[in-house]
Amino acid sequence: MSSAASTIRKHDDVPGSTALEALGLSWLAEPMADGGAHVVPVTTGPGWIDEPRLAAGSVNASAAEAFGRALAVTHAAGAPAFGAAPPGWNGSTRMGRSQVRVRPCEPEPADAAPRRWGEFFADDRLAPYLRPCLDQGSLTRRGAAVIERVCERLHDGDFDADQPALVGRAARERGERVAVARTHGDLWTGNVMWVPGGTIDWAPPRAGRGPSRPAARPVEDGPETDIPGGRGRGDVVGVLIDPLAQGAHAETDLAALSVFGQRHLDRIYAGYDEVSPLAAGWRERVGLHQLHMLIIHAFLFGASYGAETASVARRYA
Repeated sequence: MSSAASTIRKHDDVPGSTALEALGLSWLAEPMADGGAHVVPVTTGPGWIDEPRLAAGSVNASAAEAFGRALAVTHAAGAPAFGAAPPGWNGSTRMGRSQVRVRPCEPEPADAAPRRWGEFFADDRLAPYLRPCLDQGSLTRRGAAVIERVCERLHDGDFDADQPALVGRAARERGERVAVARTHGDLWTGNVMWVPGGTIDWAPPRAGRGPSRPAARPVEDGPETDIPGGRGRGDVVGVLIDPLAQGAHAETDLAALSVFGQRHLDRIYAGYDEVSPLAAGWRERVGLHQLHMLIIHAFLFGASYGAETASVARRYA
């Protein structure tokens, strides 16, 4: 990576990686006009991308809540299928060094039943890493067997759950057969930069403000109300960087935020749930949704992550 005073240039670490990142950033940026999360802008060239150098701020509770509301809008922008890559990607079926499996950004065939989330998560996000992790010693046979049992339960539909309310509502309004969220795909804490709002001059006016029409909770909880989402120029905002953007379950992004710790995480969750209520039992599924990030770390970095992956998986086996 090289940098100038006001920009940062990133070069391919594997062929096509910066092109894929640029497509992902552009795809995630589309919902900014409707109140979605801020996304760093990007310019591209052969084998490189340039991004503005972002000023560093510090997250506070109100910024965390605002980010949660905005992330709900980003997710609700949707994707045509689980595992769909950003539009325009026609390269490898695997993304980056982590070799995440992706598919074209197009709907499932009309004559076939769309894949359920559990099938997708088992077949594309967990099972492909079992043999490589065994071969390199990142997983023990006992640990791999635990993850295989989790995959069986995923296939059986034991953990299928509705998408958050805004994702589901938007999918119905678009006439889609299955609700799929537009996700960052690698949303650990280091991929959210907290930036003073006054330094951002590249985002549309509604960026980061959350939905203008939040999803309703059940009738007994009261009617829909507009959620204030404004920010002053001095406020801090969360900006998305470095995605592996893909169609997935929104809970996977939310779970990833807690893998390595995120300050004011409960406030992010509260802001999100305020405007796009999460399905019952979502907190119990956090570890399940973390398994993909954990097994990738086992694949890339070795046995300590393999042991952690197996330990978390045992709760769902």
